[in-house]
Amino acid sequence: MPLQSFLKESMSAHCCDHDTPGARAAADPRYRRILVTALVVNAMMFALELGAGVRSGSASLLADAIDFLGDAANYGLSLWVLGMALAWRARAALVKGASMLAFGVFVAGRVAWGLWQGQPPEPLTMGAVGLLALAANLGVAALLYAYREGDANMRGVWLCTRNDALGNVAVMVAALGVFGTGSAWPDLAVAAVMATLAITGGWSIVQQARQELAGEARGCDAKLPDR
Repeated sequence: MPLQSFLKESMSAHCCDHDTPGARAAADPRYRRILVTALVVNAMMFALELGAGVRSGSASLLADAIDFLGDAANYGLSLWVLGMALAWRARAALVKGASMLAFGVFVAGRVAWGLWQGQPPEPLTMGAVGLLALAANLGVAALLYAYREGDANMRGVWLCTRNDALGNVAVMVAALGVFGTGSAWPDLAVAAVMATLAITGGWSIVQQARQELAGEARGCDAKLPDR
């Protein structure tokens, strides 16, 4: 029996397996198709931005590339837990939140290295790739907008996409700054902002997921028969 089928059957027998608004929305075939589209878009943009970041020497492009990779993995995880009980979706959200926190720490380290090295990136590549990435993320965000108020897992998907779009705008602004000043500082400043967005967004998702898991545990205790 496939692992996902086993998990679904195990949860259906659990005292806490019950329908929720988030579960009903997650079961929407349209939402699944949106996640598949988002997965493909993010995987393609990761490959493009990774190459462009290495070529241009841009910390913010490299950071954005790793963010695209993390999002692609998170979309795949979201697809895997669709239709499962709230507790499993909340656990997936914990993984997402932790990955966003880890991304923020990585970017902060990359900024520190850039401050020490000090070589300015190539601004034209930064701007062109940043614009393409923005178009990709705005398209995905528009598809996900209707599901932004779901459970922690669905909210995490929305927040990741929203933060990506904001990061793309910042990369383009940094490209203008590097072009105008010939300095690496605009690129490093944007990378620092992206790290902050990742850390605060990841912490928010982790907190909501923990609350949902705690609520499920309380619901289980309430449903257990007296002995």
